[in-house]
Amino acid sequence: MIKGKIKLFFDSSDRNKIIVRLYKNGKLISAYSRDQKFTSQVLLPLVDRILKENKLTPASISAVEINRGPGSYTGLKVGVAVANTFGWFLKIPVNGNKNKIINPVYK
Repeated sequence: MIKGKIKLFFDSSDRNKIIVRLYKNGKLISAYSRDQKFTSQVLLPLVDRILKENKLTPASISAVEINRGPGSYTGLKVGVAVANTFGWFLKIPVNGNKNKIINPVYK
């Protein structure tokens, strides 16, 4: 198990590409990107994969960061919902704000 501050980052704003990254103490330790349509359907499987490959559980995450947009309406809604759920369930900050709902930015 990796010790230190673990930040989960994801970007689901692009309709055809999704990015998931893990940072430990501010340093990138793992990253995935996938080019495909309907990226909102693969966000959680990619998060699960990156955590398992680094021998982490959701409880290991100390912060979540997400690209709030602008971008794909569905991708942003799914990404923000997942980020807010992690923040609420784990009581961790999302985009630096603890106990505050993060909203997507549409263009």
